[in-house]
Amino acid sequence: MKVDLLIQDVRVFNSYLKTFIAGNVAVLDGRFLYIGQRGTDTFEAASILAGEGRYLIPGLVDIHLHIESTMVTPETFSYGLIQNGVTTIVPEPHEMANVFGIEGIKEMIRASRECVVDMKYAIPSSVPATSMETTGGAIEIADIEDLLQNESMICMGEIMNYVDVITDPDCKTNQILNYLRENYPDLVIEGHVPKLLDLDLHKMLYAGVDSDHTHQTVEGMEARISAGMFIEVQEKSMTPEVISYLIEHDVAEHFCFVTDDVMTDSLYDRGHLNHLVKKAIQMGMPPERAIYASTFTPARRMKMHDRGAIAPGKIADFLLVSDLEQFTIEQVYKNGKKAYDAREDYVQSPQPKQFPEHFYRSVRLEPLRESDFLVKCDVPDNRYPCRVMLVQDGSTFTEDHRGIVEVREGELCWEESPYALIAVFERYGKNGNRGYGLISGDTIKRGAVATTYSHDNHNLLVVGHNPLDMMVAANEVIKMQGGFVVVENGQVKASLHLPVGGILTEEPLEKTAKEVEQLRRAMEELGYQHYNPIMSISTHSLPVSPALKITDLGLIDVNAGKVVPLLLM
Repeated sequence: MKVDLLIQDVRVFNSYLKTFIAGNVAVLDGRFLYIGQRGTDTFEAASILAGEGRYLIPGLVDIHLHIESTMVTPETFSYGLIQNGVTTIVPEPHEMANVFGIEGIKEMIRASRECVVDMKYAIPSSVPATSMETTGGAIEIADIEDLLQNESMICMGEIMNYVDVITDPDCKTNQILNYLRENYPDLVIEGHVPKLLDLDLHKMLYAGVDSDHTHQTVEGMEARISAGMFIEVQEKSMTPEVISYLIEHDVAEHFCFVTDDVMTDSLYDRGHLNHLVKKAIQMGMPPERAIYASTFTPARRMKMHDRGAIAPGKIADFLLVSDLEQFTIEQVYKNGKKAYDAREDYVQSPQPKQFPEHFYRSVRLEPLRESDFLVKCDVPDNRYPCRVMLVQDGSTFTEDHRGIVEVREGELCWEESPYALIAVFERYGKNGNRGYGLISGDTIKRGAVATTYSHDNHNLLVVGHNPLDMMVAANEVIKMQGGFVVVENGQVKASLHLPVGGILTEEPLEKTAKEVEQLRRAMEELGYQHYNPIMSISTHSLPVSPALKITDLGLIDVNAGKVVPLLLM
């Protein structure tokens, strides 16, 4: 029998038995045809691959991530993924949607069509995430209907505004959920339900939201699984307690590993979903369980029944791994053809100008002045209790801390306080809004940082200890049409140019990774103490992530779901 490829002498991972079985594998027309003991006595192969006893594992499947978090284009992202054994992803482009609306989503899909890695998209459901921010675009029910006609769309992305879902039956998000239940009852709906338990958690499930990828505790994870919710475990949830629970309990069908947000330098240096697989194994999870949770269960969750397993009829996406404990990937095949070999050069030549011209002119802000960082307060001179955003290493959550600040001659004396200033400037030319707050904790201790890479609205976010540094940082970002800038004593210490929508670069992965590392180091030199300072600061404007955040409308009490004043009168 003629086949395209015969792989001899491999230990094949059988997803259905969750074990490795020695044998041979035949591939025909990009799909697995046969797995067993037959070899050249049965098959006439156009190509024979010597397995040499290596492990044959399905291509890794990541069902919850945001390409924009790596700040590169789909083409560059695919280049980084395939080297790490990831052959299928389900990205949710809600960052680009917040900047450009449905056009941003369609352009991301278009930019990914020629990528080696399969990209099946999630429809951004929460654009904007709340009504308490200004974005460049919005996704309405008509847009969702339009997108559902695109075969690349396979699920509804994370429902982020959980406060409204459980408290306001008539909110926009509930209207979307009602529409989907009525018209697309089989559509997978992804969730974002941090810390919810008991009745509030069950309300989300009742509304149709049946997964969660946020920071897990054993208590919360058990409550979710017992209620029928699928858990997507990202690295920050991989605590010893959580991993032990996943090992000791019969819950293999109810969770998978996902990356969510991976910074460029991390993708380049550590890897992607393969890094989580390796980490889980090193934390004591049997390799078979870790592989199952990064191939079969995520594919099944997204109803991609044509992949995630090495079996007859499945797409021939696979890895050849030499060391299971270290998860050492030697070769990656996509649709039965070699896509990566660790022994061969793999050079990237990214295409320039992959997006429409106006995507490179999205920051509509005039240069700022030092006076833009003076905070007016229409109250008598006095010392006032105030809200302070407290940054914590180990989490992107912030605390709503209480402090004291002085007001003199109608101005907030923030420079004389123990706190830095955080400001958000609406950058789409819609209303000129600006919000101000105070920030402390594990953030910078001097200088300033400015960025348009600020989840999810991507307005101009500036944190600093003096108006001059804040002005210099902000204006440099405005000048280069988006990015990150770190300033100290009026001098730029590090910068990252993100010209596509103010959130992506078209530069090669290696170059961007080095610039991101320099940016991270510059922030740490200013005193930022965080496992990921870039992700930390970029989520200060995310009004669905507890507890105190800031947008162009002002400070946001996330749990209460409302704008709150800086001063407590």
